[in-house]
Amino acid sequence: MVPLQCVKMETVANTELCPRGEREIVEETPYRFRIELEPPMRVPGIVFATSGLLPDARADRSLEQVRNVATLPGIVEASYAMPDVHWGYGFPIGGVAGTDVDAGGVVSPGGVGFDISCGVRLLAAASLDRDRIAGRLRQLMDGLDRSIPRGMGRGAVWRLRNQDELTEILLGGSRYAVKRGYGTQRDLDRCEDYGMVAGADPSQVSARAVERGLLQVGSLGSGNHFLEVQAVDAVYDESAAAAMGLHPDQVCVMIHCGSRGLGHQICTDHVRVMETAMPRYAVSVPDRQLACVPVTAPEGRAYLGAMAAAANYGRANRQLLAHAAREVFGSVTGAALELVYDISHNLAKIETHTVDGQSRRLCVHRKGATRALPPGHPDLPPDLRAVGQPVLIPGTMATSSYVLAGVPDGRAWYSSCHGAGRRQSRHQAVKSVRGQQLRADLEAAGIAVRGASWCGLAEETPQAYKDVSAVVEVAEKAGLCRRIARLVPLGVVKG
Repeated sequence: MVPLQCVKMETVANTELCPRGEREIVEETPYRFRIELEPPMRVPGIVFATSGLLPDARADRSLEQVRNVATLPGIVEASYAMPDVHWGYGFPIGGVAGTDVDAGGVVSPGGVGFDISCGVRLLAAASLDRDRIAGRLRQLMDGLDRSIPRGMGRGAVWRLRNQDELTEILLGGSRYAVKRGYGTQRDLDRCEDYGMVAGADPSQVSARAVERGLLQVGSLGSGNHFLEVQAVDAVYDESAAAAMGLHPDQVCVMIHCGSRGLGHQICTDHVRVMETAMPRYAVSVPDRQLACVPVTAPEGRAYLGAMAAAANYGRANRQLLAHAAREVFGSVTGAALELVYDISHNLAKIETHTVDGQSRRLCVHRKGATRALPPGHPDLPPDLRAVGQPVLIPGTMATSSYVLAGVPDGRAWYSSCHGAGRRQSRHQAVKSVRGQQLRADLEAAGIAVRGASWCGLAEETPQAYKDVSAVVEVAEKAGLCRRIARLVPLGVVKG
């Protein structure tokens, strides 16, 4: 047994690092740990990790957050954490929890996060390999630098004429963007939920959220968001890769962003509402950031309607950024970019799962976790149904990214990791490296960098993140997914 506040197995005997009375985490397998159930927990915690990937509790309290999530009313089976787990708002980033809708199960905005429907979109150039763009990479990156709005300020691909257009986006997501000429039918076929989350209710989106959303449709934002030009460096499953449209040395574009200020405001607004409403439903939580109400309560339905609207905004946002990237690629290389897949990793969904031998409706929170549907699932497009859902795992500016796929009997309500996962705060990262030096180092390694600011670049230094290959290995060995392909960076546009 490893005390919850310890990171390495060998520190167990060190009573200074692990004082008496600290809670314990049990190594069930080399890739799975259990946080024992004790009141007020309703279920145990399950952490998919190796001992080396467990968070250092002296700097990261995410395992304590796993315990806190286990106290939520209606939670079933376990409070799960992915191998990229790190501290977040209420829920850990990398946290997964399913609550039983018909047994008083709750929905918590903290289980989705502020960047609602933040996700990853991968596009591939069918006829363009990396050796063909070597001499044009600088021109390509300069074009993307000019065409991709990013940073904290305003700026977007799509200048909305009025609030009615925003309402159409909140209701229609990528479908509305494609209808307006910003994409193709394949973009919808290869997008989670076919480009639109049902049940969106723009009436539950505040005026302040609307104000923030009007001027940001088609923009990266800041932080860990990016647009990256990549090449397929390795293929682990040729038939699955071919079905997805991937082959060795192929040039790809990966986009990581979400619902910008609109999603952030929706989370803020509905957390406040739920904090006030909890006493009416006799709900109490160990952390106010876990504010929640029953899914079936008016406040729960209101949040899910607003969340779906923000999710549609996020889908449209990535659709428009893909359109901008396509225009640059077409101009510089003459190549077309086809969508491989688009999937979110900050969302709550009402899904049907088997619990104790019975079919139950669950509200599955995935915060910094990706849905990983298995082969044969009816929600997958026909051309991917035999393969399983693509799972897109970005690394860092200097490391690989991965394409995975869902597997039969996938764990944690068919969920997987979403990235490398931070191991340093942004403040720590900025203290460790200068943005100018980081860019010089990356350029020397053959990775072209276009950043919005030196500080923002330093915050995202690769050393601030876990080893993405180790994270992916755990996800595969723990039965969450399987590897399909590895991609390496050629150039990155950073928010």
